[in-house]
Amino acid sequence: MDDLFRIANLVVLPGWALLLLVPHWRYTQRVCALALPLLLGSLYIGLMSAGLGEGGFDSLENVMKLFRQPRAVLAGWVHYLAFDLFIGAWIVRDAAAAGVPRWIQAPCLVFTFLLGPVGLSGYFLTKGLMKRQWGPQV
Repeated sequence: MDDLFRIANLVVLPGWALLLLVPHWRYTQRVCALALPLLLGSLYIGLMSAGLGEGGFDSLENVMKLFRQPRAVLAGWVHYLAFDLFIGAWIVRDAAAAGVPRWIQAPCLVFTFLLGPVGLSGYFLTKGLMKRQWGPQV
């Protein structure tokens, strides 16, 4: 489980580097919104198909029981990695379409990488403030 954890963490790093450094390269979206999330999704499916044992998703108590198991914790972590990267790729696409400057996108991407919903919320907030200040073109 520890090796899979390290590998999953390493797998997403090139994707985040692409989003931050070369967001408009022709392969960035293919890697970050498709290839890496599918790879992580396959790992997730494998972890989930092995069974999760005790616990479940129907109550907080059962979720706590579930996440006492290393395989379930790893599956949850892989879930976060895949979705956060996918959301980062979406932010880059949406920002490009809306004309949101890179200097605004970059911190939102970093926060999405580190804190998921904080980065996405920051992007929505910043984009909304830009619309108010600069008009509907954003």
